[in-house]
Amino acid sequence: MVILLIALKKVRAIERKGILMYKPKKVVLAYSGGLDTSIILKWLQTEYACEVVTFTADLGQGEELEPARKKAELLGITPSNIFIEDLREEFVSDFVFPMFRCNALYEGLYLLGTSIARPLISKRLVEIAQETGADAIAHGATGKGNDQVRFELSAYALNPDIKVIAPWREWNLTSRSRLIKFAEDNQIPIAKDKRGEAPFSVDANLLHTSSEGKILEDPSTAAPEYVYQRTVNPEVAPELPEFIEVEFRNGDAVAINNYKMSPAEILTKLNELGGAHGIGRLDLVEGRFVGMKSRGIYETPGGTILLEAHRGIEQITLDSGAAHLKDELMPKYAELIYNGFWYSPEREMLQSLIDKSQKYVSGTVRLKLYKGSVSTVGRWSEYSLYSEKHVTFEDDAGAYDQNDAAGFIQLNALRLKLLAHQKLRNK
Repeated sequence: MVILLIALKKVRAIERKGILMYKPKKVVLAYSGGLDTSIILKWLQTEYACEVVTFTADLGQGEELEPARKKAELLGITPSNIFIEDLREEFVSDFVFPMFRCNALYEGLYLLGTSIARPLISKRLVEIAQETGADAIAHGATGKGNDQVRFELSAYALNPDIKVIAPWREWNLTSRSRLIKFAEDNQIPIAKDKRGEAPFSVDANLLHTSSEGKILEDPSTAAPEYVYQRTVNPEVAPELPEFIEVEFRNGDAVAINNYKMSPAEILTKLNELGGAHGIGRLDLVEGRFVGMKSRGIYETPGGTILLEAHRGIEQITLDSGAAHLKDELMPKYAELIYNGFWYSPEREMLQSLIDKSQKYVSGTVRLKLYKGSVSTVGRWSEYSLYSEKHVTFEDDAGAYDQNDAAGFIQLNALRLKLLAHQKLRNK
């Protein structure tokens, strides 16, 4: 065992030496403007002596992004090497909506808010690298989580020759105190509340907020109320329900209460409505792709409403065979997104099938929002497969011959009868 450990350390040392031997000339960094990515920016400059390009994406996280520009400039980044882009519409139309056509839920509960944002960020990192002549990209994901996998699988799928630098897997800044000291030694501004241990970490975009770590690491303890940022406590939500209507066209939401909106506007409005009624809270212990389990607190108010509405319209417009096949494929589709395989051929194959199913998923759903819950209370469509004359308990005027059911049952019962006779003979 001792010999094995020594050999493993040597292998890791060789791997690290190989990593450090590679000296990029220009690196595009996924930059939030926060303390960790600011430290990474400076570390790249000092460790690799390379030119750094920063990329900050507005995915609807609800934060002012101009401070990120000023922080980058303060750390020596030239204005031409600072990219700040509003990607909200692309995020919802090209990533969130296609995912919701599948009704995707990871492990039956998680609406994949973090997972679905990573392929878009990676896409722009690779594109900006090409535009600026950079030979590498860098991200701030740790070596314990899923995001490192998502960023890098997406990047390699789009540019197999791109170099990826993951500082958390390379440096020795393995504690908050070391990070703070590095920041102080390099004149990186530190917000006062960052000098101590943060109570939990937060990732946010237009689809959701995700909180994990520190005070949330014990799954037996309820999350404090202050963890929730987008939703009111359902117990203090309005005493009266609110009814809304969501219109769909080919599987995508296009209007709320007869008011046409863009994809990002749709999700923004649904977030507002859901948050006011305490909808979309989830306390989940999930299985990470890297093997461990982790506990996260998620808020997806708009997404929760959107999922309910989409399933509501599919109930009357989607054939049962197609609907059941979609439900069988959904866990695989969700797992692919969670594990970082958005740009894989299998996800694209599934997407083609799913999109084909949405040709007639058009119409309107009426929903009731009340104290943490959303439920479908009405749905109608010009493509409805629902036939009242076939299902009525009243006279159906010959639309359905109930005597046909006897033969249907006998044919389906045949193999069960044969099995039963076999069991009786063998007793």
